[in-house]
Amino acid sequence: MRDRILAYAYLIRLDKPIGTLLLLWPTLWALWLASSGFPDWHLLIIFILGTFLMRSAGCAMNDYADQDFDRHVLRTKDRPITSGKITGKEALAVAATLALIAYLLIQPLNALTQELSFFALAVGIIYPFTKRFFAIPQAVLGIAFGFGIPMAYAAVLGFIPMEAWILFVGNIFWAIAYDTAYAMVDRDDDLRLGLRTSAITFGRFDVLAIALSYGMLFLSQIWVAQLANLNNYFWVGWSFAIACAVYHLKLVASRKREDCFKAFRHNNWLGGFLFLGILLGLT
Repeated sequence: MRDRILAYAYLIRLDKPIGTLLLLWPTLWALWLASSGFPDWHLLIIFILGTFLMRSAGCAMNDYADQDFDRHVLRTKDRPITSGKITGKEALAVAATLALIAYLLIQPLNALTQELSFFALAVGIIYPFTKRFFAIPQAVLGIAFGFGIPMAYAAVLGFIPMEAWILFVGNIFWAIAYDTAYAMVDRDDDLRLGLRTSAITFGRFDVLAIALSYGMLFLSQIWVAQLANLNNYFWVGWSFAIACAVYHLKLVASRKREDCFKAFRHNNWLGGFLFLGILLGLT
């Protein structure tokens, strides 16, 4: 029983919270901006729990979709499905159960928020399979990881203003930046397996593409700050986030696996500093 519980825990990445955090930061940006300050406690709790549940469901779905590839990659060959600890059907059941709980969680929210959740679920299901045919699946990941933004605005305001969509597009570029760094870790394995990733698509321009993606993120944050009338304290968090991006670019420029993975994980700080900027800008 202990081994089974551990296998399920590894399936939903309880040991690797970085994915949850990268999904949570954009949601928190949106909640604070839409609320013009601290959001209602019930909304904050619902969105934090929903973020964890949907990221966990996404991991289970991803492992189901990639099980035939994961066994050929050193970093993923010991995942619960590929190692035989649980079956693919069990992973699907876990994903469905977690998604259902997340849907039940948002029942107190308005109809628009609930309708958006179906789009978010659809993108989350589609994303793992885009690595087979789409040149930049990281963009689809950005859509999946950013859907908390329009949902947060819808939950708070009952509609989705322009600033939400600007924030959403900026988040797509952020995901392209950090997940390209992540894809650089497995580039050789992905090439051998015939998979598509942004690291492969960008080729020798990978570092430049990451830099440009960061640039789009930071420009979108400035635009949103102007629309939301954030004060000058916003620039404190924004500047620290810029420093993080420069550090990441130095890491990925080496193209070493450990450096690229370190850059990916450090994006948690970048997202946190952007949240700090929004928090200070609203004071």
